Amino acid sequence: MMQQRQRRDLEAALESASAGECLSSRQALSLSDCTDMPALLTVAARMRDIGHGNIVSYSPKVFIPLTRLCRDVCHYCTFARAPTLGGPAFLTPDEVIETARRGAATGCKEALFTLGDKPELRYSSARRALQGLGYDTTLSYLTAMAAQVIEHTGLLPHINAGVMGAEELAALREVSVSQGLMLESVSRRLCTKGGPHYGSPDKQPLVRLRTIRLAGKAHIPFTSGILVGIGESRRERIASLLALRALHERYGHIQEIIIQNFRAKSRTKMATAPEPSLEEHLWTIAVARLLFGPSMNIQAPPNLQARELAALLGAGINDWGGVSPVTPDYVNPEAPWPPIKMLQEQTERASKTLVPRLAIYPSFIRETEHWLAPAVRTPTLRLSDSEGFARSDQWCAGAESDPPSALLTGAHARRHGGLQTLIAKALDEKPLAEGDIAQLFAARGGDFIEVCGAADRLRHETVGDEITYVVNRNINYTNVCYFRCQFCAFSKGRLSENLRGAAYDLTLEEIERRAREAWARGATEVCLQGGIHPQYTGATYVQICRTIKQAVPHLHVHAFSPLEVWQGAQTLGVPLAEFLAALKQSGLGSLPGTAAEILDDEIRAIICPDKIASAQWLQVMEVAHATGLQTTATIMFGHVEQPLHWARHLLKVRQLQSRTGGFTEFVPLPFVHMEAPLYCRGKARPGPTFREAVLMHAVARLVLHPHIRNIQTSWVKMGPAGITACLRAGANDLGGTLMNETITRSAGAQHGQEMPPQRMEQLIRALGRTPVQRTTLYGSAPVTQTAISHQASALATVINTPARRYRNGQRRLLRAG
Repeated sequence: MMQQRQRRDLEAALESASAGECLSSRQALSLSDCTDMPALLTVAARMRDIGHGNIVSYSPKVFIPLTRLCRDVCHYCTFARAPTLGGPAFLTPDEVIETARRGAATGCKEALFTLGDKPELRYSSARRALQGLGYDTTLSYLTAMAAQVIEHTGLLPHINAGVMGAEELAALREVSVSQGLMLESVSRRLCTKGGPHYGSPDKQPLVRLRTIRLAGKAHIPFTSGILVGIGESRRERIASLLALRALHERYGHIQEIIIQNFRAKSRTKMATAPEPSLEEHLWTIAVARLLFGPSMNIQAPPNLQARELAALLGAGINDWGGVSPVTPDYVNPEAPWPPIKMLQEQTERASKTLVPRLAIYPSFIRETEHWLAPAVRTPTLRLSDSEGFARSDQWCAGAESDPPSALLTGAHARRHGGLQTLIAKALDEKPLAEGDIAQLFAARGGDFIEVCGAADRLRHETVGDEITYVVNRNINYTNVCYFRCQFCAFSKGRLSENLRGAAYDLTLEEIERRAREAWARGATEVCLQGGIHPQYTGATYVQICRTIKQAVPHLHVHAFSPLEVWQGAQTLGVPLAEFLAALKQSGLGSLPGTAAEILDDEIRAIICPDKIASAQWLQVMEVAHATGLQTTATIMFGHVEQPLHWARHLLKVRQLQSRTGGFTEFVPLPFVHMEAPLYCRGKARPGPTFREAVLMHAVARLVLHPHIRNIQTSWVKMGPAGITACLRAGANDLGGTLMNETITRSAGAQHGQEMPPQRMEQLIRALGRTPVQRTTLYGSAPVTQTAISHQASALATVINTPARRYRNGQRRLLRAG
């Protein structure tokens, strides 16, 4: 009868786990008698895939053993050592920084501080060494060293400092992104005489659980786990995991569970103790997955089972832990780290993608205000990508940096096949859901190649092998602006009068001169945008259009973002339709789709709180389309938002286009961070990674099909190598030659102000494609203008009319946000 009940409990437990549900305590304990390993492992792996998909992560780290002295005497440990006469008790500050710098130079992101528990409480030599360094305690010295590592190297400290109280945890929280303490076991009998923890006061289960609980109360991202094979039973392992789960359910702070197998070490009291079998290790990993559910990060150190990596993956892990290219595993020195290439190969054989992460996991990075102290938020943002993993390259939008060659030459990377259904759906012109689109943006490795290839094939089927561009001139008529967009380095307002050059406000005569010169150099378009000057009204924009059309009747006026249109209508007190009709009558030909940024008000509240809301941007565009004015659509990405926000943006553009058909093209604009206020204040990422920037073009091609035919790539932001990659990933248009470019250069871009037709066509032909000069609305450019553009003379020096001191007189400033 008892066996039948246990079998029923086991079947019920596996059924719950198969549905993605965490097990109850009773169900969990029933697994102690589980002998059906294939079923257990299959369910655990399936549950892992629900939460983590194809991703398996690891942390490139440098190991810093600040001190190997310890007041405890664990019977299996070779890390802790007794003091030696004349031997150093602690690493010096210079040694700490030199080790961290070696790690940073090889691409490490994490500085792992591991040390013995409060050795000064046991050894007088430790107390004297600390006094010589200028500190009273090991933890105060550790706090100082962690701060120096951040300052001098940018690495993110993860701290394993043993048992601590609330004040000690709080002090270390200020200089680290995560902390850790292995529970090891809740079995008190392991602390009795003859047990592995006998004589180690810090190994008492209640003492360790108290530290883990205090870390939760302090909002510290925390690592914990258990040690398998030190004399505990299966039920004791389950009880240990349940104790950790209870704390996590209360505080939500445990970011990973390590299932570490005991390794017998010579010259220890447990040198001849039997090591756990592989089956016991796999059983424990699988049970941990079933207890903690799909989203928890379950880790097994790869150097301790180097020949069984595939089996570990099959048991439900999703993380390899920290792996160091420069320092050994000082805790397990007999087990060298497997090379990253080997980890990657083994991970790919299991149809997974290996992804580097930081010492703090992505879900915690998405809530930095809650989980991180102010001093470590900026270093974390600067190392993370849009999903919260480690940035995979050093490329930055606008900078003269080379794209990562491995990404561009990954034609033979393993494809995992999970995205084919979504790609097929897009090719069949069926709308994708937010989550589907976010999955496409998460493509890495072979999946990245698959998404880009599908987008490029769709580009070929939709618009052929012609790559278009327009000869145009940018005219940014003023940089004075009373709006406070946090990403903008171009605008001049009350708080930036002494920054980034002088404020200017072009005269109508200078605008007309630039328009005439543009036509004389072969342009068919002038693109006009600028700051929202406090003295501008809707009449100002009408007059600019009239001035240009009267001077150069055949020049297309592509001007005024939805923000300028909204503000112009408000200042005149007229409906949008009436104001847009007046602009059209005055010569406006189309609108640029800038000021869209991210069409999600959660993000706009951070980056442009007083700007028009998403609904207002869409309203202006819908009214413009109804008025007979076509527009472009843009996205400015790579700052504080996440792929789900990109998905929402694309869906809003698609939905409007399906109603109006008024968008001529979609233009991804990667965030140029160098001089952007939001970045300079430490509150934004340094733009998208190269993978993310290319994917934006590819995913846009798939998601917006068949409603928007043209996907443009910005040479100003992507650079020559970048636009080449985008043109192989679904883009078919290079935008304008520009002649003048001010806004992106103000943010720090280095790709120049003009790309003349000859250079455009050279890049296009190098791809085996056909260059075509177009008009703004994708007609054929006049033959005469095309010929002139190839023989254009040098531009005359521009005159930026100095603006009067920032003021708006008595008129109330209109803000939408």
